[in-house]
Amino acid sequence: MFPILLSKLFSTLPRRPPRRRRERTPQGTGFVRATKRINLALQGGGAHGAFTWGVLDQLLADGRFAIDGISGASAGAVNAVMLADGLARGGPQEAQTRLAEFWRAASFGGTLPELQRGVVERLFSFVPRDTSPAQSWFGAMSRVWSPYDFNPLNINPLKDLVERFVDFEAIRDDNGSPLFVSATDVRTGSLRVFSRKDISAEAVMASACVPLLFHAVEIDGVPYWDGGYSGNPAVLPFLRSTATEDVLIVQINPLERHKVPTSTREIINRVHEITFNASLLAELRAIDFVGKLIDDGRLPRGTGPGEYRRLRLHRIVLDGMGEALDARSKLNNDYEFYDRLRKLGQEAAQRFLDAHFNDVGVRSTIDESRQLEREVA
Repeated sequence: MFPILLSKLFSTLPRRPPRRRRERTPQGTGFVRATKRINLALQGGGAHGAFTWGVLDQLLADGRFAIDGISGASAGAVNAVMLADGLARGGPQEAQTRLAEFWRAASFGGTLPELQRGVVERLFSFVPRDTSPAQSWFGAMSRVWSPYDFNPLNINPLKDLVERFVDFEAIRDDNGSPLFVSATDVRTGSLRVFSRKDISAEAVMASACVPLLFHAVEIDGVPYWDGGYSGNPAVLPFLRSTATEDVLIVQINPLERHKVPTSTREIINRVHEITFNASLLAELRAIDFVGKLIDDGRLPRGTGPGEYRRLRLHRIVLDGMGEALDARSKLNNDYEFYDRLRKLGQEAAQRFLDAHFNDVGVRSTIDESRQLEREVA
């Protein structure tokens, strides 16, 4: 049964020839020339995606990794297109700038141009801030009213904000590394992976479409919801799309909670965390299975037709804030909160670099303390 399931998963993924992108390491910028290549898989999680911003910022500043493929879901999809846009425009420094400017613009803090502030305020006008007394009211009403009731005009200024920062036409025309954004087909529940040639503001909005906040996003007549339900993020495309065999997963939904949830809010939050991690764990099992088949000589290893990569997996996980991170904090758009998460991401990325840079290209590190064996058992 598992091989059949695996074949069905692969049938939904775009097949693209492996590409090598030209190194962009301007002379005199202070960046170290990249010595290793890596694919990035960026998980979604609302405002918690600012942690991923910090991880990316540190990796770009370090300069020793050349980023090959990028995959993202929900907030991870937003980070993915900001990163791809920056790299296409001017390399690592420009990518850092684009990410920083976007997260500043997506917050209530800071000094914003009037036009950007208007977009941000409209975006959060029907999503009360976490510290607002209206938050409890909104939480209750969202279980009674759907976005088709309280947002009948389907106002989604996040699209305006993303389009303001990303040149999607340039991304589609760029012959750079593979880029994947995942969304969930509302009708079938299946995964849809948008590849670089299909990337658009609509595809990103589909990937970030929280069902209780926004109308389903229709693309070619198909309605989509948040990609986190079916591919958070999608990792399987890397088995065929790039020559690079190392994948760094930036995971912002906790795998474990030490405290047993007892309140209704805590229970619902934990159910959501488990749900949004389920697709990732399923893909890790599939990747582990493919690796075993390659080791046994039952699958060919390579980048040609019918060949697969043997992926080495790595992971950076959001931690350090304990139980303070929950469903409500995913809607917290204070810049100070974003900045705390950014710093956590920078610190986590540096710890990974210090501990595992030499392992990249050699072995997986995700199974430290036998984590992977426990997850795929």
